[in-house]
Amino acid sequence: MPGREPMMPAARSKIIVSTNTSWNVVNFRKGLIEALQSHGYDVVIVAPRDEYTSLISAMGCRYVELEMDNSGMSPLRDMALLWRFWRLLRHERPLAFVGFTIKPNVFGSIAANLNGVPVINNISGLGTAFVRGGLLLRIAKALYRVALARSKMVFFQNDDDRTLFVIGNLVRKEQTGLLPGSGIDLVRFTPSSEARTNPGAIVFLLVARLLWDKGVGEFIEAARLVRQKMPGVRFQLLGFLDVENRTAVSRQHVEQWVGEGLIEYLGTTDDVRPFLRAADCVVLPSYREGTPRSLLEAAAMGKPLITTDVPGCREVVDHAINGFLCKARDTDDLASKMIEFAMMDDASRGRMGVEGRNKVERQFSETIVIAKYMQQIEKLDGLAAKE
Repeated sequence: MPGREPMMPAARSKIIVSTNTSWNVVNFRKGLIEALQSHGYDVVIVAPRDEYTSLISAMGCRYVELEMDNSGMSPLRDMALLWRFWRLLRHERPLAFVGFTIKPNVFGSIAANLNGVPVINNISGLGTAFVRGGLLLRIAKALYRVALARSKMVFFQNDDDRTLFVIGNLVRKEQTGLLPGSGIDLVRFTPSSEARTNPGAIVFLLVARLLWDKGVGEFIEAARLVRQKMPGVRFQLLGFLDVENRTAVSRQHVEQWVGEGLIEYLGTTDDVRPFLRAADCVVLPSYREGTPRSLLEAAAMGKPLITTDVPGCREVVDHAINGFLCKARDTDDLASKMIEFAMMDDASRGRMGVEGRNKVERQFSETIVIAKYMQQIEKLDGLAAKE
């Protein structure tokens, strides 16, 4: 691959935003994209093609398809991805490359560095490698160390993740900043004044990609324990099956649980609000997160939460105030917190929901996230104008 060569001045109005799916752009980055456009920037979306790609043009963005092997570790495919990023950035010459998810953050950042393009990264979560460890973790750390070396800003979604990267010499602390997750649209996600359609049965809902690392197994086993004492309680799963991930829950497992009458599988949706509205409590027994959007959306809608006392999750829940924290990978503790919640009176559950909404308003509004991004972009714009 050619090394870094002198380039013509960057087009100050162009920002490349890259992530591993078009779905991610449409569902999580719309507010940021609209803010960039309102400030006069030309936003180019770089992502693999999927069923959500057609919606990107409606956002007023130019779309560039870039194939990625999101779950694979093939050196040849990753080198090909690096080359495609390098060629694209060489052609586009943007003011900045803004990366989300692992492959764009690693290979897009390296390609941007080779082209002299400033980089802003978002490390929204550490993924399977950091949860499982081993050789995969050593490879991931080596790649991040190279990719982030010259980034102008590396945003993290919790201080535990940032500290892990700083102590591991993957990034310098002065390069880093903290974001309150992806930010929540407080108008779109708001408490409902309508009564639930089935107020007699407590409903626990888990919203996530169906991965074992999200604590799906613990949720199922806790459901068995709770049902022994409280047979009327309902348990629901909402999220993608058949995801490309080595920790994915199989469709066979889900069908077995549904067949037992243990859970209701709700499939997938582009609008989680009706499902959140119909639940009493949203549960996420994850092993580690960035800042889980499912919990923030639920809290914004006034729903109490139960989640694990791990990085990313603990930031969203103040124990016994807007929900409960439980031990990670501990089915008994999770079940005990569910039972405790189910035995609360309606007024106490309602107060938890109000506290959750207040917390999201204070700490996790989308406006906070957008302001931090715009500050970094405008700083780069100012530097480019002086050159």
